Amino acid sequence: MDIGVKRAITTTQIQSNLLKLFFHVFLIPSMLVQKSYQYELILNGEQVRKLKQFCGCCRFVFNRGLEEVKKYYESTGHFLNYAQLTALLPKWKQDADWLKDCHSQVLQQSMKNLSQALMNFSAGRANFPRFKAKGKKDSCRFPQGFKSDQNNSRIYLPKIGWVRYRNSRTIIGTIKNITISTKCGKWYVSIQTEYEQETPVHSGSDIGIDMGIVRFATLSDGRYFEPINAFHSLKGKLAKLQRQLKRKTKGSNNWKKLVAKIGKLHKRI
Repeated sequence: MDIGVKRAITTTQIQSNLLKLFFHVFLIPSMLVQKSYQYELILNGEQVRKLKQFCGCCRFVFNRGLEEVKKYYESTGHFLNYAQLTALLPKWKQDADWLKDCHSQVLQQSMKNLSQALMNFSAGRANFPRFKAKGKKDSCRFPQGFKSDQNNSRIYLPKIGWVRYRNSRTIIGTIKNITISTKCGKWYVSIQTEYEQETPVHSGSDIGIDMGIVRFATLSDGRYFEPINAFHSLKGKLAKLQRQLKRKTKGSNNWKKLVAKIGKLHKRI
């Protein structure tokens, strides 16, 4: 083949690829998607102890930060911002050495949560933040320093190490942060990701959905889905536990055990 013909074919291919790239970037709209994945963690005793310690540290600095915010507001009429709150952390670590066992960015994230709560209150979007209680919605967030190993169903948490989880689906996108929380005696990891995808185009094949009581959902093409009525089968057990709870002294160990059982049952329902 002549050299001139080869050059012409190569030039045509380059122009075609550039045209495809231009069409994909400028003519096909795309959107930034944020998605969250939640998995149940598989922990040993040492990992549970460390996670409880991390959650306790986050709760401590949040409550102490809220206390400082109230004092500062009484004297100046303004709230402390995020930079002022994080500047208090070194002094608190000197007073409480056990705070040094927690990852520094986890504590900073707790201050960021407090700062965001104050901003939401100032904007009228939420009530004034309240002090956190032990054992209620315990959680901690890792904004950086984590690693993901999906093939082996594990994640790396700073100052804790590799932690296994029940891998039920593939994580898509770039991981932005990881949040650890506990509910009904079990620990969970929530992984927030971010990725770009093409804006979906309407295909024109509409399907109507009718939500009902006898059937959970009925589609216009004749398909339907039966309801999952867990409450109907467990309401007797729930009523029995609630009657037992009524006869217990509030705050006692037996009362706390029954509250935990009722919480787990509600989770199943």
